[in-house]
Amino acid sequence: MSTSGLFRFPTPLTRVCMVPWGLRLCEKPELLSPGTAVTPVQAAGKKDHPALLSLDESELEEQFVKGHGPGGQATNKTSNCVVLRHIPSGIVVKCHQTRSVDQNRKLARRILQEKVDVFYNGENSPVYKEKREAEKRKQERKKRAKETLEKKKLLKEQWESSKNVPRERTADSD
Repeated sequence: MSTSGLFRFPTPLTRVCMVPWGLRLCEKPELLSPGTAVTPVQAAGKKDHPALLSLDESELEEQFVKGHGPGGQATNKTSNCVVLRHIPSGIVVKCHQTRSVDQNRKLARRILQEKVDVFYNGENSPVYKEKREAEKRKQERKKRAKETLEKKKLLKEQWESSKNVPRERTADSD
């Protein structure tokens, strides 16, 4: 029997996830050294801000409401959208990024933590500083793109003008 015959299923196989034998899905792999695990958010390139203000659970008010957007019946009938309110500041965060209530709760807390830190610390907040640096990088990219476009236009104009100038006859061409 060929190996392709072993992998035939009545339904199409869409994704295979290879996990080491001793590792369960709920455990995090220790990649760097014992005691330092990389979270999926850090692995995706997001920076973790340990200097942010911590949230006290007694200051939070949490609600679960029906979601919105694409998804049809799965979205319209399930209450997996998390609305989190920070009572002292009055900041409200609504999170419906995933279908999982647990993941939405974690994401809502992270977003609320960033917003509360910006609310209390203002320009000294690491989130605010990161946002400002990203805006500067964006402006620099825009400026370089504009300069490049102007150079291309100038080059094209010079090429067009050199094309239209009649060439003088030399003794070699006669």
